[in-house]
Amino acid sequence: MTETALNIILVVVGSLVLFLGIVSQLIRKWNFSQPFIALIVGFLLSLITSPVFNSGFWNHYLLQEAARTSLAIGVMGVALRIPYTYTLKNWRSIVPMLGIVMPFMWIINSLLIYWILDFSFLLALLMGAIMTPTDPILSLSILSGKLAKDNLPENLRYLISVESGSNDGLGYPFVLLPILLITCRPEEAISHWLIHTLLWEVGAAVALGAIIGYIAGYLLRTALSKKTIDQSSYVSYTLAMALIVLGSVKLLGSDGILAVFAAGTLFNMTSTAKQRYDEDRVVEGMDRFFTIPVFTLLGLVAPWQEWIKLGWNGLLLAFLILLLHRIPILFLIRPLVPVIKSNLNSLLAGWFGPVGIAAFYYAQFSIIQTGTEEIWPVVSLVICMSIVLHGITATPFTKLYGRLSSEKSKQNSKKSEQSQENFKKPEV
Repeated sequence: MTETALNIILVVVGSLVLFLGIVSQLIRKWNFSQPFIALIVGFLLSLITSPVFNSGFWNHYLLQEAARTSLAIGVMGVALRIPYTYTLKNWRSIVPMLGIVMPFMWIINSLLIYWILDFSFLLALLMGAIMTPTDPILSLSILSGKLAKDNLPENLRYLISVESGSNDGLGYPFVLLPILLITCRPEEAISHWLIHTLLWEVGAAVALGAIIGYIAGYLLRTALSKKTIDQSSYVSYTLAMALIVLGSVKLLGSDGILAVFAAGTLFNMTSTAKQRYDEDRVVEGMDRFFTIPVFTLLGLVAPWQEWIKLGWNGLLLAFLILLLHRIPILFLIRPLVPVIKSNLNSLLAGWFGPVGIAAFYYAQFSIIQTGTEEIWPVVSLVICMSIVLHGITATPFTKLYGRLSSEKSKQNSKKSEQSQENFKKPEV
């Protein structure tokens, strides 16, 4: 990367983040999201005749690392925003979301790809796994802010956040299994997946991330009690912790994304409320700085020619995946998820399960591992459609949910009053 190219990138990134920060309230008022605007900016930049804005300038490794870093910051932000008691109190809702919904999403995605685009079954399994994780960054743009807090129940917002933060890391074994089946003999692939992937790359990642998060929280509390750390230092503490975990766990050959979420969760449990508030503000700002450019980068490297070749089948596939890979299963398992108490909640949680940076990262990872370039056009089309559809429906659907919930609450209250009247004893 030349010095000129680097400076151009810095100017574009800084200008975009600055602009989106200034008009953030207007964007939400216009029923858009910041990732949606960033994607459009990326599309427009791709029209400029400059090497920096040429998709060939960005190789798969650069794209993978950009997405990996953004994803790590995003899941750390999710871990800090969720009260540490929520996971323990609501594990009966979280377990079905990860243990039932995730495999269902993988199966539905894969079958739709196999049926509509006629790829090989193993390649369909791989692309289905890539698009299984729920994106925490797009989810945050839907679930955060005054509008969401005023209209959406807190427990449901936290459930979707926990799911998105967890399944980004848990998506790794789903992705790696078809990669191993494509690149190795079946018996070797299964053995490697069961022993190395699940036990070491997933199990060890959770353990190591949790240990680092606990130690980091303990050290911060000790430093604060002894007054050896100042305000300007500890507000960036979790950002540093996220980068340490991401890099060190990856060096050991484990899944760094899941480790970052585990570290953030344990750190959350060991820190005070004020520390979590201060750290959350810093991570929210850094989250915007790291993630907005990645959505722009996605628009910049969008494979338009390959999308055209996919034709209407590609658009049909993207729409059906977003419509069917969550909503049906959430209606079916609603009795198993106490937080989802109504069909309206099932519909909301089913629709707002966007495909985003996690799929971006796993797509680049899979292309590097298998050399299969056909992955990117399909995955990128689904990601972009998710950004557009979820971006323009977030505000109106949130308002509609709030209105319907309010009307239902009034109806239930009226029925309760009528019932009480009916059971009153007549006066003698």
